[in-house]
Amino acid sequence: MRATARIDASVPTLSTTFRALAFSFGSTLFFASPGYTQETVQAVDPRIAVALKDISPAHVQANIEKLVSFGTRSTLSAQDPASIARRQGIGAAREWIKSQFERYSKDCGGCLEVKMDAFIQAPAERIPQPTEISNVYAVMKGTDPEAAKRIVLVTGHYDSRVTDVLDSKSAAPGANDDGSGTAVSLECARVLSKLKFHSTIIFLTVAGEEQGLNGSRHFAQMAKEQGWNIVAALNNDIVGGDKGTGQDPAVVRVFSEGVPVTADDKQLKQIRSLGGESDSPSRELARYIEEVGAAYDPGVKALLVFRLDRYLRGGDHSAFNQQGYTAVRFTEYREDFNHQHQTLRTENGIEYGDLTKFVDFGYVAKVARLNAATLAALASAPASPANVKVVTSNLDNDSTLKWDPSPNASGYEVIWRATSSPLWEHAQSVGNVMTTTLKLSKDNVIFAVRAVDREGHRSLPVLPLPER
Repeated sequence: MRATARIDASVPTLSTTFRALAFSFGSTLFFASPGYTQETVQAVDPRIAVALKDISPAHVQANIEKLVSFGTRSTLSAQDPASIARRQGIGAAREWIKSQFERYSKDCGGCLEVKMDAFIQAPAERIPQPTEISNVYAVMKGTDPEAAKRIVLVTGHYDSRVTDVLDSKSAAPGANDDGSGTAVSLECARVLSKLKFHSTIIFLTVAGEEQGLNGSRHFAQMAKEQGWNIVAALNNDIVGGDKGTGQDPAVVRVFSEGVPVTADDKQLKQIRSLGGESDSPSRELARYIEEVGAAYDPGVKALLVFRLDRYLRGGDHSAFNQQGYTAVRFTEYREDFNHQHQTLRTENGIEYGDLTKFVDFGYVAKVARLNAATLAALASAPASPANVKVVTSNLDNDSTLKWDPSPNASGYEVIWRATSSPLWEHAQSVGNVMTTTLKLSKDNVIFAVRAVDREGHRSLPVLPLPER
């Protein structure tokens, strides 16, 4: 028998205009931000907050400088033992990344399983001959047997390029694109490996991005074939905070797909019918990131961009989207295209090339904190409620929602917003029930339901489907 709650949503919920205003819920602090009721922000877990302080611009700088030191990390560059011994080429970069993950694992008593996803890529438009591509990653298994089946993932690509994408010899520093994203994955692994989480976290670095997302595509396909339950993939690509004109060091863009690329005709019809064009799982992940940032205040704000990616560009998150996974992309606010995909040179007083001196290491550290906070919050939270429905069998102005229980949840929240609003605006705790009725018309708002545990960790929200 389902427990049921009835909520009068016509009574205003508490709100605040001060982000720093906090209140207690058990032993957990909640921080409110503009436009949110107190219940809509994420819980601040003290152990996560402390860990975030360990993320260091100095570590970021050391990692990016090391990656640049390999000369070129072109996917087509040398991988033979002699080149690796000389510490030149993508093979040397690969081995160094692997050694970093192994060092972090040693520091945490073997908590990371360091692995390689290596394969031979057949010739293609940007692959002139069969080429070995290797993704390097570290798996931190969750502590709860059931929750450990859920995976959250952070990734960046460690390959680099110059103007001619087939040039495997010229210096290609790739400090920002994407040494910065690789540094985020490494720094998240270094810091979060010191903690324990219910769910599994994967720290990934991929190659072959500049040749056509080859590495991420192979990894995502492998995950799908093996039945991995990746609930969130965070792709960091060009998060160096380039010091060019017009940069905003307090903002990082978060791109997310709208209508899922995997949606079939029936799902597309339903999305159009319900007005769900901006409520894909990836959009909910983007909103979750914004809430986490408001709670932990990593020093950089998530600017949600509701499109898959930038014009004329693509990224590794789309390879995960293609397999039906929830994935987003982090990118600095304003890019300097003179410092991307450019052979090193100076012309007409303009310096071209992706050099270390253009990277803001403090900015990368802030982005890493936002990523780490999101990974930790998701890995600590219960699973999202399943089979979420809104009852549509009668014409009425109330809204009844129902869902299946989530393991490890101690209660649930119904959240909602105006159909024209980008962010969740209101929340109502309904207790440990699986059915609730709100005196609020389902025709006027967009609803979702999320699970909450005793410490206040919140799951990703799930939108209800109509049930007649």
